[in-house]
Amino acid sequence: MANPTAAMLVIGDEILSGRTRDANMYYLAGELSKHGIDLQEVRVISDDERAIIAAVTALSGEFDHVFTSGGIGPTHDDITADCISKAFGAHLDVRADARALLQAHYDKSGQELNAARLRMARIPEGATLIDNPVSTAPGFTLRNVHVMAGVPSVFQAMVASVLPTLTGGAPLLSQTLRVQRGEGDIAPILTAIAEAFDDLSIGCYPFQQNGAFGANVVVRGADGVRVDAAITALARDLDL
Repeated sequence: MANPTAAMLVIGDEILSGRTRDANMYYLAGELSKHGIDLQEVRVISDDERAIIAAVTALSGEFDHVFTSGGIGPTHDDITADCISKAFGAHLDVRADARALLQAHYDKSGQELNAARLRMARIPEGATLIDNPVSTAPGFTLRNVHVMAGVPSVFQAMVASVLPTLTGGAPLLSQTLRVQRGEGDIAPILTAIAEAFDDLSIGCYPFQQNGAFGANVVVRGADGVRVDAAITALARDLDL
C-alpha cells in the first residue's frame, strides 16, 4: 500500500518578506520521511484570513495530513486558530485544559496570564491538544490538520509529540552517488536508469567545485534492495 500523504502550510508575513528564514519545512520533511509519510506539497502564505482558510480547506481535502506552522501566538496577527475554526465550522473559545496548562506555566514563572497570553488557550471545538514541552502553549489537531507554532524549537517539539499518534508507512531510504561530470554528460544514462527503476525517485543536483562541474545523483525509495540495485546500475553505466 502507498504511504500516507502530507502537505505543509507555512504561515507568516515574516517568511514572505525575507525577514525570517523558514527552517521548519526542512525539519518536517526529514521526520516525515523517517515515519513513512510522504510530504508532497508545501505552501507559504501570508497572515491573511481568506488565504489561510482557502489553503487549509484545499489541502485537507487532498492529503491525508496537513501540518501548519506559525500564527498561534499571543499577538493580533496570530490568526491561525481563528482560520482553522472557520475552515471547519468549529466553535473557537478558551478551553479549560489549555488554560490550566498556561495558568500553571505562568504561575511557576511569576508572570500574569493576561488577555494576550490567554489567546493561546483558544482551541476549536473537537480538537485534540498537541503537547508543547518547550513553552507549554499547546498546538492542536482538528480532523487531519495539525496546527503548530512557527518558532523552530517549539515546532520540532510539537512534531515529536504528534508523530507517534500517526500511522506511517515504509520509511523513505536514500543513497547518493557523487559524479565528477556535468549534467549534460550523464543525462542519457540517468534517463535510462529512471525508466528501468520507475518505482524510485531519482534526482540530479549539480554543483561546481574548483572550476569543474559535477552532480550528486540521489536515489530514493521505500525498498532498500531496489535503491541498492539502482545505485549499482548507475555506477556501472557511468564507469565509476
